[in-house]
Amino acid sequence: MNGTPRGSAPRLGVGVGWRPEIAGAVESLTGVDWVEAVAENLCPGQLPDSLVRLRERGVTVVPHGVSLGLGGADRPDAGRLAELARRAEALGSPLVTEHIAFVRAGGERTASPPLEAGHLLPVPRTRDALRVLCENVRIAQDSLPVPLAVENIAALISWPDEEMSEGRFLAELVERTGVRLLIDVANLHTNHVNRGEDPLRALDELPVEAIAYVHVAGGVERDGVWHDTHAHPVSRPVLDLLAELRARVDPPGVLLERDDDFPPAAELAGELTAIRETIDAAAPTPGTARPPRTADGTGTGTGTGTGTGTGNSTPSDSDSGDGDGEDARQRLALAETALLSALVAGTPVPEGFDRRRLRVQSRALSVKRAGVVARIAPELPRILGADYRAAFLGYAASRPLRAGYRRDALDFAEHLLTAGRPESHAVRRRLSLWWQERAGARPPRRATRLVRVARAALAGR
Repeated sequence: MNGTPRGSAPRLGVGVGWRPEIAGAVESLTGVDWVEAVAENLCPGQLPDSLVRLRERGVTVVPHGVSLGLGGADRPDAGRLAELARRAEALGSPLVTEHIAFVRAGGERTASPPLEAGHLLPVPRTRDALRVLCENVRIAQDSLPVPLAVENIAALISWPDEEMSEGRFLAELVERTGVRLLIDVANLHTNHVNRGEDPLRALDELPVEAIAYVHVAGGVERDGVWHDTHAHPVSRPVLDLLAELRARVDPPGVLLERDDDFPPAAELAGELTAIRETIDAAAPTPGTARPPRTADGTGTGTGTGTGTGTGNSTPSDSDSGDGDGEDARQRLALAETALLSALVAGTPVPEGFDRRRLRVQSRALSVKRAGVVARIAPELPRILGADYRAAFLGYAASRPLRAGYRRDALDFAEHLLTAGRPESHAVRRRLSLWWQERAGARPPRRATRLVRVARAALAGR
């Protein structure tokens, strides 16, 4: 499937991200046309009652995947695709969405232990990465019962020697696969602050006719770094970018995302009102539609000029073929593994990356991981109290996530106990009992732990 998306995208209207923590608030909001739910958090055979009620009211539900890793070097996992398809069918969804990102690396291609990021990481905007991404998107499209749309992500770090701007990268992806786009204007703002990228240029270069819907979300700036938290109110610069997008196209849908620190329903309603007012105010009147800028942003044109770095706007014929596909996958696998290993396992920083930014990203990954473990195993922060976060960050500094967060919680407790921590005997006993109830009769002795470390070292050679 190549070229522009086939058919028109379904009209969705204005919606909000559905999360269990705000299910009641979402149901109470007036004027919500549709909702989006994280696909991995849903069980097709036992949908949350709140989503069932919303569907009975005629509210569209779109599953939003976070674990396919379409930008990774490996082809999408058939099992994950089947699960995403089942969720789309169970919800009667008109489309499904995922991210242009990689979430895991290592494994057989690199003869190294598999690594999990626990987060969406940016793919390099190179011809190798584009070739791999296009094939992965086609595989996903062929496996899903409804159209797929893919989302641009926020990033703290930039890859060296990129060959295309974000807009050109997305335009080439659409041209080659016909995939639709989920454009997150908050992520465009994040990349403007963190990577110096021009969000207006991205809007001019990308094929706006391919947009399925738009994300709007909040964040916060700390020490010159914008954190896309989804836990703060939507900022004015993000709403301004929404207005810029609306001046170019009438998006089929716009959705407010909120993933943490959930406000009262009245505040959510206020943000939805601000989104509607922004869309209405930015709608062009007949004859005043804004012409696209040239790639340098200085006038009218097609908006398809050269990208950043050394690449041209249109890849060569050989880039669009699959003859070199496996070599491209191998090169991408090595690059992504080196980056992820530096972020989660403390290995040397690959050449060309900003070391300070990698430290910020590494800590952000550890903090997010600590938060997820705390939600999955809330007993741990209750047992350890104020020491939980520092203890977990120390544990995570050189111990990558490999087998999921539930295993991570057990491994963290085991790590503390085998090291004779916490110092308080009473707290250590409570932690030991918690571990025993879930993992075994007793924590491994020091000798067992040393044998495990030695085996892990040999396996990683």
